[in-house]
Amino acid sequence: MSSYLFARQKPGPVLTLSQWLFVSCCFSCLLVCGRLAATGYSTYLSLVWNLWLAFIPYAISEWLFRRSATIKNKWKLAPVLLAWLLFIPNSFYIITDLFHLEEFDAAPKWYDLLLLFSFAWNGLVLGILSITRIELVIQAASRRRLSLFFVFAFMWLNAFGIYLGRYLRYNSWDIIARPYSLFTDMLQLFIHPVQNGLPWSMITTWSVFMTLLYIILKKSGEFLRPRHTIR
Repeated sequence: MSSYLFARQKPGPVLTLSQWLFVSCCFSCLLVCGRLAATGYSTYLSLVWNLWLAFIPYAISEWLFRRSATIKNKWKLAPVLLAWLLFIPNSFYIITDLFHLEEFDAAPKWYDLLLLFSFAWNGLVLGILSITRIELVIQAASRRRLSLFFVFAFMWLNAFGIYLGRYLRYNSWDIIARPYSLFTDMLQLFIHPVQNGLPWSMITTWSVFMTLLYIILKKSGEFLRPRHTIR
């Protein structure tokens, strides 16, 4: 006797993916509030701002995904993609906040680890979902499937942005606020690749890691979709 395990279950009132993301982000913010209330220190309050910056590219990709007229018009699509590209490194940048784990001891280490990891996790999820949306948008605009090379190119730019933010202390809006110094420091990386071996090693390894992470999580979503019957 065969049964359709998923088909026979009546779906109850469940939250959408965006709503679950909102709940998860709220949980991270509550952890910061709890730490502030218990210790009196606003140590990780900046993570809330970083998470907001990580949400911006996700919001752009969700908005663009629902605007077929904008997708079909390349003159409208290009500036939106450029704005998305400037902000998307913020989603993955939060991972590097894990560096701060050993710097403060006002709260138990397990609490700080959970706090930092929750923000890093939310940033990763927002970034991966955002890139998934943009991948579909570009496929619709170009009428062809993106190769692994383009995915890696996105992640390379993310890793490059993470380096600029974490070590050179630039922000997304510095392309307007400090364009000359930003361009000069970027140019130095390309002109002197040997002297900047460590930065390039960091950028390359992070881009490979994030590409693998993106592919695995994307494939996991496809694997978990109920397509087959259980006999």
